[in-house]
Amino acid sequence: MSNPVIGTHNGHFHADEALAVFLLRLLPRYRNASLIRTRDPEVLKTCTIVVDVGGVHDDNLLRYDHHQREFNANFPGKNTKLSSAGLVWMHYGHRIINAVTGISEKDADCELLYQKIYEDFVEAFDANDNGISAYDPSAIRQAGIEKKFNDKGFSIASVVNRYNYAPSAREGADGPTANGTTTSGAPAPKKEKSQDEEDARFLRASAFVGEQFSLEIEDRAQSWLPARGVVKQAFAEREQWDAQGRIIVIPYKPEGVPWSDHLYALEAEKGCEGQVLYALFAESGEPNSKWRIRAVSLEPGSFENRKGLPEQWRGVRDEELSKVSGVPGCVFVHASGFIGGNVTFEGALDMAKKAVDM
Repeated sequence: MSNPVIGTHNGHFHADEALAVFLLRLLPRYRNASLIRTRDPEVLKTCTIVVDVGGVHDDNLLRYDHHQREFNANFPGKNTKLSSAGLVWMHYGHRIINAVTGISEKDADCELLYQKIYEDFVEAFDANDNGISAYDPSAIRQAGIEKKFNDKGFSIASVVNRYNYAPSAREGADGPTANGTTTSGAPAPKKEKSQDEEDARFLRASAFVGEQFSLEIEDRAQSWLPARGVVKQAFAEREQWDAQGRIIVIPYKPEGVPWSDHLYALEAEKGCEGQVLYALFAESGEPNSKWRIRAVSLEPGSFENRKGLPEQWRGVRDEELSKVSGVPGCVFVHASGFIGGNVTFEGALDMAKKAVDM
């Protein structure tokens, strides 16, 4: 079998095809595949698999473009139009998970990761490439909401875009300087770069995006996925701490327990969304560990809480906090009221029991 060839377009590149190429190279079939970046239809015909160019989406032909007028594919259960990244993940995600983690494609955990990684990582690539905002811009304008600061450049897509203009690895240290010459004193090259230089920059961008993906799948497989069972058990036991189920106690695990996503999902499954107000967890596995009390966010990723810790506790520490709260052993409550601490589990639980009714 000849060495496979991945094809994508040349010219200005984006985050979606940078990720698509990286994802394909995680599969044994394409691990050592060559890459051709071109818009020449005749050259693309010679490629084993093509992403983000060619005007065709056909899994049987291994063609995954999304720019054609009639294209309207979405990931199952989602409304965001797919980009080349989403197309590759939709068709190959289970196989990629198996290749990276060893989890069988038929395992229920593989499906959980498949859905989770799309929702938390890949979907944003699709939305960005298709010009879809997380919030309706017109609704924001009509509401008179103004940005507090300029966050331009604070995204993976923005970083990838910079690679279009950054010196490539092939250019080395002899790149252009502020006065228009190279570091060796020679005239700076023209803005147009050779195909080799452009390809080198694309590969750097793909490696950058790929590193972020690798961190994502590693975290989800090694931390998030095992945490589901831990949080499920804690959720089932929540009424022993509060009759209305408003407090959950998360057991300590050395690898950490990312609990919030699972809590939202479990509440939805049980039809009790918004019930849990506070989560308690130990700072360490030591018997005398201090404990934290964390207000549950209003929704995933939000800085707003379902019920912040009491206003009169906020920004207060140690003995003064114990006096104000009436709970011995208090350590602190953050000024925003999202988290606090106590020297014992009993103290943290007492803080939570008082806070739910204040």
